[in-house]
Amino acid sequence: MKDQYHFPLENFITKERFDRIKAFAKDKETPCLIIDLDIIRKNYEDLRKNLPFAKIFYAVKANPDDAVVSLLRDLGSNFDVATRYELDQLLRLGISPDRMSFGNTIKKEKDIAYFYEKGVRLYVTDSITDLDKLSRAAPGSKVFFRLLTEGLGADWPLSKKFGSHPDLARQLIKTAVRFGLEPYGISFHPGSQQRDVGQWSTALTTVSQLFTWARDDLKVNLKMINMGGGFPANYIEPTDSLAQYADDIKRFLDNGFKNDWPEEIIIEPGRSMAGDSGVIVSEIINIAKKSVHERYPWVFLDVGKFGGLIETLDEAIKYPIYFEGEGPAVDVILAGPTCDSMDILYEKTTYMMPESARIGDRVYILTTGAYTQSYSSIYFNGFPPLKSYILK
Repeated sequence: MKDQYHFPLENFITKERFDRIKAFAKDKETPCLIIDLDIIRKNYEDLRKNLPFAKIFYAVKANPDDAVVSLLRDLGSNFDVATRYELDQLLRLGISPDRMSFGNTIKKEKDIAYFYEKGVRLYVTDSITDLDKLSRAAPGSKVFFRLLTEGLGADWPLSKKFGSHPDLARQLIKTAVRFGLEPYGISFHPGSQQRDVGQWSTALTTVSQLFTWARDDLKVNLKMINMGGGFPANYIEPTDSLAQYADDIKRFLDNGFKNDWPEEIIIEPGRSMAGDSGVIVSEIINIAKKSVHERYPWVFLDVGKFGGLIETLDEAIKYPIYFEGEGPAVDVILAGPTCDSMDILYEKTTYMMPESARIGDRVYILTTGAYTQSYSSIYFNGFPPLKSYILK
């Protein structure tokens, strides 16, 4: 049986803001992404209010728009950088390298050298071979060690590919000392759009054990915890409030470290910072059935997996989608415009569309400010990357 979602628009966006976006997008060709910087500003301020002890390192990959990065620069954010291309962008925007970390465990030695040459001194690692590259290309730098996590409870898990088991992390800390690097801290990522705050508890328990082991056995005083991202955006399935997440995380830190918290605690928000700020404006290309007796009509939009909605893969992220029109609603299957059979957005999860909707009507896909334009393909089927605009 298919899930059916009915939702009041005001759960995700105010009528005033929605009307502004519709008016702003009226003369824009679809598909396009509209970004509201006021939402990003509010999300940054909410993080500072609820987690005042944490340094914010914005995950640039979530939404690298110059306007987004510049706003966060001016608000005082630091930045989690994944590639030399992001580094070049930040330098071009006047962001100093001491506000950056090279947060990708998978990196070429020449790229490490490039970061080092530009002044970056904080690097993540999760393997002996990467440490070896760091020792040559970024001598004496601070390194933090990413733990392997399961990502249970997350809509978009980040398990297996990144991080190391605690046993290997111990070896990495020892090796970093031998290589002349500074073992600085431990990091983990609980999984993107993480609904189970208990995943922070599990990870922080392991982190506290590694801190104690390093201090007692190696005489190495680790100074930093990087808790990654994981805080949610406002998709169809509800989550706890940021305040609730923050209260629980503070309690987990107290349980693990008592009154002796590490000197530095870092968070790397991406989705929770930018997600709610964006609305993709799309258009219905076609409405069709595959057989005379098929129950669910197929609705084809001019944006799909390859145009920025890759996180609908396995229907993991369920975006709120608003169709114009009135009257009775019908269950539909949603698909994108490309000639690839995997370009289906929601087939098992059925969305509701007014029966009055017609080809050419506009469709508004909410909470699409993160991991959409930055994921959109380069000219698959000749379609250009998703264009974005800053709401004026």
